[in-house]
Amino acid sequence: MKKSIITILILIFGFSFTSLSCEHKHEKKIEATVIKLAVATNDVHKFSKIPFDSTLVTPFFEEYPSLKIFKSDVVTLYRKHQFQYIWFDEKGISEVGDLLCDKINHLQEEGVQVVVPYKQKLGELYQLSNESEKPNLETELLISSLYFFYANKVYKGLDTNKSREMGWYLPRKKLSYVNYLDSLLVNPSLINKDEKEVLGQYYRLREVLQNYQKIKKNGGWNTINFKPKLKSLKPGDTSRTITQIRQWLFITGDISNDSKSNLYDTELETGILKFKKRFDFKPDSSITPKHIVAMNVSISERIKTIMVNMERCRWISNDISKAPEFIVINIPSYQLTYFKNGKPALISKVVVGKTMNKTAVFSADMKYIVFSPYWNVPKSIIRKEILPAIAKNRNYLAKHEMEWNGDNLRQRPGPKNALGLVKFLFPNSNSIYLHDTPSKSLFDEEKRAFSHGCIRIEKPKELANLILKDDKNWTPEKIEAAMNSGVETWYTLKNKIPVYIGYFTAWADNDGNIHFYQDVYERDEQLASLLFENE
Repeated sequence: MKKSIITILILIFGFSFTSLSCEHKHEKKIEATVIKLAVATNDVHKFSKIPFDSTLVTPFFEEYPSLKIFKSDVVTLYRKHQFQYIWFDEKGISEVGDLLCDKINHLQEEGVQVVVPYKQKLGELYQLSNESEKPNLETELLISSLYFFYANKVYKGLDTNKSREMGWYLPRKKLSYVNYLDSLLVNPSLINKDEKEVLGQYYRLREVLQNYQKIKKNGGWNTINFKPKLKSLKPGDTSRTITQIRQWLFITGDISNDSKSNLYDTELETGILKFKKRFDFKPDSSITPKHIVAMNVSISERIKTIMVNMERCRWISNDISKAPEFIVINIPSYQLTYFKNGKPALISKVVVGKTMNKTAVFSADMKYIVFSPYWNVPKSIIRKEILPAIAKNRNYLAKHEMEWNGDNLRQRPGPKNALGLVKFLFPNSNSIYLHDTPSKSLFDEEKRAFSHGCIRIEKPKELANLILKDDKNWTPEKIEAAMNSGVETWYTLKNKIPVYIGYFTAWADNDGNIHFYQDVYERDEQLASLLFENE
């Protein structure tokens, strides 16, 4: 019965146990196990209740030094289980052991590209153990060690210090992989998908990754040739390039049929609009060189981008989605989403920090809304921009509604104010907040990295109305009046709202469509260099 269940699971998740045997099914005689069983028993139906000699753990790690970093975890695990077998049942290696072994041999499907230590040895021991009903301690300890290796790579990801070196200050999730194994032993299918422990986005990206790996295996896509003198292609045009674009759209799933026509017809236009939505381009029908540049990024590079963003998913606690309301800002997509009761209540374009004034990746709780705010000009802006402007124009301050307030410079509330008519504060050491802006035209740009670090939002009034919707002190009319009063008014929110500022250059939506965004701060390559050991 157990083996039939495993077979069904394999079919569902696309695994191939014919290649398993943990990869190698050698018929040659396998050398004697380094560690012998310490306890013999006649009760072969209760292996999981059989203890083994704890002193044999140390010799195991002397034989397998590359796994020594997991020794303390392994000892903790077996102390919890009174040094009894975990991975064996009455028929040999248990179901969860089978699944873990398969997962270890298909780490590339988890967006992990790393050499698995003692992978061949695991295959040999796996085969040997399945040929015998008696448990094998070497196999037992090797599977346990590789469980922690797997958990470290797939669930945890890079060390916290390394992620912080790359400017990632969102809270990292905390999980005891010793305790989590208990959940897997009870419900082995959790190893395939567990959104309670891993961000759901991770699994959506994993599905896309597996599809892109298939595309790569089938040859990927060809480079599209776009004549240098050609400025654009529009509906009704004919060109050999259109045939190439059509093929690309078919391979990526933006169109369902490749007619091989060189005519820019309505079918191609539908695919182009879908492509542009996925790549955050303006939704028009023209095809220009910048669109071809995006299409000509190789399948290998797209796969690398997906894997990099799967790694970022590992760093985020899934607890963020449990809050009754929260705000998420993704820097590369220039977008803010306000979630309420688990659903998006507002989506707004944003402007983020330019390359020299990067918006930080962190989280904090929104506590205040300030209507008709003053803008207290940062010292660096005074020094670098305001003082040189005053030197050229003595009326600069009056023209921009600015005044000195002691040694500080501020801009008075009003329509010219750089913060617009409202700002949203979530106190943090980065001095970053959300605010309105008088420069509305910036939201029409595809790439919106123009600020000094703070985040300008396209729909500030809508956000204020939604946040204060259930607050009896406010109505839409009162909010409108406060925004235009010309008098700074602070209001303390009754409920703190978590704000998460993240950095994802690839994102899979709920329909499984993959969206790619510009790596505005050029962080993907740095992360990729840490992830891919063989490249």
